[in-house]
Amino acid sequence: MRRALGLGALLWFAGCGDSEPEAPEAPRAGGATTIDDRTSRAFAYAAPNLTAEHEALHREGDAAFAAVFVSGPAPVNPGLGPAYNNTSCNGCHLRNGRGMPVMGGGPQRTQLLVRVSLPDGTPEHPHGAVPVPGLGFQIQDQAVYGAAPEASVTLSWVESAGTYADGTAYGLRSPRVAIVLPDGSSPPANMRMSLRLPPPVVGLGLLEAVALDTLRALEDPADANGDGVSGRLNTVWDVQARALAPGRFGWKANSPNLHQQSAEAYFNDMGVSNPLFPDADGTFELPQDTLDAAVFYAQSLGVPARTALADATVKRGEAKFRDLGCVTCHRDTLETGEHPVAELAHQRIHPYSDLLLHDLGPGLADGRPDGDATGAEWRTAPLWGLGLTHTILPYSGWLHDGRARTLEEAVLWHGGEAERAREGFRALSASDRAALVRFLQSL
Repeated sequence: MRRALGLGALLWFAGCGDSEPEAPEAPRAGGATTIDDRTSRAFAYAAPNLTAEHEALHREGDAAFAAVFVSGPAPVNPGLGPAYNNTSCNGCHLRNGRGMPVMGGGPQRTQLLVRVSLPDGTPEHPHGAVPVPGLGFQIQDQAVYGAAPEASVTLSWVESAGTYADGTAYGLRSPRVAIVLPDGSSPPANMRMSLRLPPPVVGLGLLEAVALDTLRALEDPADANGDGVSGRLNTVWDVQARALAPGRFGWKANSPNLHQQSAEAYFNDMGVSNPLFPDADGTFELPQDTLDAAVFYAQSLGVPARTALADATVKRGEAKFRDLGCVTCHRDTLETGEHPVAELAHQRIHPYSDLLLHDLGPGLADGRPDGDATGAEWRTAPLWGLGLTHTILPYSGWLHDGRARTLEEAVLWHGGEAERAREGFRALSASDRAALVRFLQSL
């Protein structure tokens, strides 16, 4: 298969015959996995450095990711439900992008999920949550014919107002969820609840390939350097190893690897049992090879390249991003180590994340622990592909529950360890705020 010339090669040809020195090659967001496309299909490409064998496996995984499940018995894709949230991986991760904050039985079905647990009781394993009777760990608000959803869930928004230092007004919104059980009653008053929006799928294999030692070196749980930021890895239960392990995937880094995260999604979001999460009798509907293919698909997607690198406004916005200290958590550069997928190994990548937990303050706190993460801690969300969010799916939201309608709102919700950076953003001039947003849109 012929591949397009990389930027470095184009620069080399452009400089032939000139006495000017060769321009440095621009940073590639996903290293050799980077895709030069910023259309609505930007998240849909396989990494360009895959072998022919891995390209074939990626296509198999693409089909698995798009497969729509139905209630059994059925000859194709049985196992849906009986209660569920959506019918396919694509149903939540539309075009592999960020989800929309919608709930209930509308045409988009549920994309915003509700995780639940109780504060007291005995968990099944260390650092585990305590299930809510009748609801488990996640409310499944859809059901197959003849069955009832676990609950009905209604989403509404509460608006609040604020002003920048220059007097410019802004608005924020926060979600409110009403839950009614099938018998018309309310869930337990002490139930803990957390809303979770589907995040983008691209770049996950690269993040899995970052060596644990690299992430450990970024930890500073006691804030030894005194910068007000104290990131740390989550510690979660590894289902296959039957042991505690570092977490790095999910809004609270609550999954240790992509196999477990994918298996959890099949089981919790679609009600499809699988080798990691079987039915009570030990059987399961999803074959191991289908699970493996879906995982490989997520691992092997390409990462879109940045844009407007030479734009003066983007450069100014990036400088402000650094001046405010945003890069303390949103690390711009990481190196991958060894990985079973050789194409992901030893890549210099630019995810703008440290994959660590940080306390983001009471404004974003959900009050629900997850693994070793507190109710106020969240994993630093990767920012690569951020500027393509609404190109991929208009009306999708930012932050863990989709409350932010704009990138400005997303910044303004940051508190806790990020409060200093947020207040610095509020104090910027209108033109500098716009430049910082333009930089984020270039990612």
